[in-house]
Amino acid sequence: MTDFPPSELMAQALAEARAAAERGEVPVGAVVSDGAGRIIAAAGNRTRELADPTAHAELLAIRAACAAIGSERLTGCDLHVTLEPCAMCAAAIGFARIERLYYGAPDPKGGGVGHGARVFSHPTCHHAPQVYDGIAETEAAALLHDFFAGLRASGGQA
Repeated sequence: MTDFPPSELMAQALAEARAAAERGEVPVGAVVSDGAGRIIAAAGNRTRELADPTAHAELLAIRAACAAIGSERLTGCDLHVTLEPCAMCAAAIGFARIERLYYGAPDPKGGGVGHGARVFSHPTCHHAPQVYDGIAETEAAALLHDFFAGLRASGGQA
């Protein structure tokens, strides 16, 4: 995997991830943009804050973007996320008809795009976005590494 530099959109996703870490959440951030690169919605993980296991950054950003445009479909929109989406988020990305998915760090343990379930490769997948990985991978991975190292050092849980 090649570590590509962050775009402005991935930089915003990284900012959302840092804000999530400050709240004690796993540092994952996501940004939905229109085809012209304008941000429609941005979010960071809020699973602990909302006591909701589905409150992943991707799902929160997709929900906010759908509400903003008044449609359950985000046709022509892009999603920038700091970590490879899990299978749940990958399915939602397909259902939302996201055009392009850009992600930073791979997730060999919990990923659902390039690892694990590989949701978009199944014949039952109704829509598969174009996928670009390795965007600001080093910075995204460092955020996660530092967060979990801090938890281990303090005896905490995520």
